[in-house]
Amino acid sequence: MAFDYFYGQEDAEQFLFYRIPKTLITGEEFREVSVEAKLLYGLMLDRLSLSMKNGWFDDQNRAYIIYTVEDIMSDLQCGNQKAVKLLSELEKKAGLIRRKRQGLGKPSLTYLIFGLVCTNFGEAWRLAEGADASEKTASLMTRAR
Repeated sequence: MAFDYFYGQEDAEQFLFYRIPKTLITGEEFREVSVEAKLLYGLMLDRLSLSMKNGWFDDQNRAYIIYTVEDIMSDLQCGNQKAVKLLSELEKKAGLIRRKRQGLGKPSLTYLIFGLVCTNFGEAWRLAEGADASEKTASLMTRAR
């Protein structure tokens, strides 16, 4: 494969990109979240836009994605244990996703929590310092309304 320099605006805009909110990189509240988990969140955001285009909303009009452990393993080129750990990190440590099991061999629905990655929520997150991720999420979502 041959590589070359970027020469103009067109060169830089020829690629598709995943979006990762800057707050995940620069925010103190996400300092302990691994780089792999942040990348996975970016992949999930990409899937969310497709889910919304396809009308994947639950009965409360919340958009969700279906992202199996096997798909994560393939996308991140990692093993099962790592994929499960990253999902757990995003859900329990960072409070950035919520998973809902469907049962009967069906994949879980994953909901992305958007308010936590908005920069104006950083202070509210710090105020809830002693709370676990789910309590912080509930507190922040209440403030957002």
